[in-house]
Amino acid sequence: MIKILFICHGNICRSPMAEFVLKHLTAQSNLTSEMHIASAATSTEEIGNDIHRGTKRKLTQMKVPFSPRRARQVTRADYDEYDYLIVMDGNNLRNLRRIIGEDGENKVYKLLDFTERKGQDIADPWYTGNFDETYDDVLEGCEGLIRYLGY
Repeated sequence: MIKILFICHGNICRSPMAEFVLKHLTAQSNLTSEMHIASAATSTEEIGNDIHRGTKRKLTQMKVPFSPRRARQVTRADYDEYDYLIVMDGNNLRNLRRIIGEDGENKVYKLLDFTERKGQDIADPWYTGNFDETYDDVLEGCEGLIRYLGY
């Protein structure tokens, strides 16, 4: 089983969006038993909070199922637990490295690294208000990740 952890700043917008989009894509392809998918934050600002209403609205619009959840912070132990730790932007990458230290096993990626837009960031809709653009980027990244994993 492949274990994937999506990571953003607060774990209420982008990382849960990626978590539920990838869960939806894997369910559609009968790959649910192949992957364990979760999400976390690099900060403590939103710990315990559910998904942002804008993310809920966009997932509902796109018919992507989701469930209530509580934001949590990524830990050093997550590095050992997960095969892939996938961040949304450069700030998340810097903050994650402070938490986990060195990435000696090459487990850390940006989500768009699995697309032709390698290295690019996914904008935070908390600041932009553009959940449509974020969803499009997340979907592109998740589809690229599935291809990268050979499914």
